[in-house]
Amino acid sequence: MDLKKARIITAMATPFDDKGQLDFTKLKALINYLLANGSEGLVVGGTTGESPTLSHQEKLDLYKKTVELVDGRVPLIAGTGSNNTAETISFTKEVEKIQGIDAVLVVAPYYNKPNQAGIYAHFEAVSQNTDMPIIIYNVPGRTSVVIDPETTVRLSSLDNIIGVKDCLGMDALSYIVEQANEDFLVYSGEDNLAFPAKCVGATGIISVASHIIGKEMADMYDLLAAGKVDQAAEKHRKLLPKMNSLFTVPSPAPVKMALNHLGIDTGDVRLPLVACTQEEKQKILESLQLKN
Repeated sequence: MDLKKARIITAMATPFDDKGQLDFTKLKALINYLLANGSEGLVVGGTTGESPTLSHQEKLDLYKKTVELVDGRVPLIAGTGSNNTAETISFTKEVEKIQGIDAVLVVAPYYNKPNQAGIYAHFEAVSQNTDMPIIIYNVPGRTSVVIDPETTVRLSSLDNIIGVKDCLGMDALSYIVEQANEDFLVYSGEDNLAFPAKCVGATGIISVASHIIGKEMADMYDLLAAGKVDQAAEKHRKLLPKMNSLFTVPSPAPVKMALNHLGIDTGDVRLPLVACTQEEKQKILESLQLKN
């Protein structure tokens, strides 16, 4: 499917049952809810999907079931990256066999702390060993590794590296939009930059907050597309506290709590993450303007 039309891609939470196992009944309800509320694409098995605590087989099962449940309605991106280049290549090749995955999300190699030459070589090696479209994931706050904007632009010249989810900020997003080829997809990975990123020419946002305020975010982008910049900016300002509240506790605990509160049961988070305390829950729900 055409990812270029997907402005708001939700980095989807992974629903668990009461025993902490994958729950595909809950997954179906979550997918249908998201697609009815502003999500124009989905990432499965990303950070918000608690990928660090999903086993290899769980990821494959989750991806196959998500393809089945999405049924071609929106583009689907699957997380396949790790800090092991050979393992990333191997897993990407497995995911490549799943019909219905439109692209893979490959995170910067964390913990090893490679330099820019190593980062480039990592992504180049992955790109050379798969036909899957690749989206780079640059999230230094989680990986302690920075992909410099110049490295991202260099990587954008490789045929199957089609985009980036970047969390460096507006300077980096602006540089990449300006310097990468015209077809390169540029997504902010920070919800609070959804509006300004779009203003400087980014494709859109890969979002956590869209689980809860997806319709409002879509309205904001619609206003911007219609040239109603002042109204879109006002919408952004009002959404900002809601977006930020979802990151006051390690994600995705807040968004899972809020979804459960809304009746979209996603279960709890897996250790080492823990659920929101009652005090945290109350503050977040107040910020989201959801009745407690």
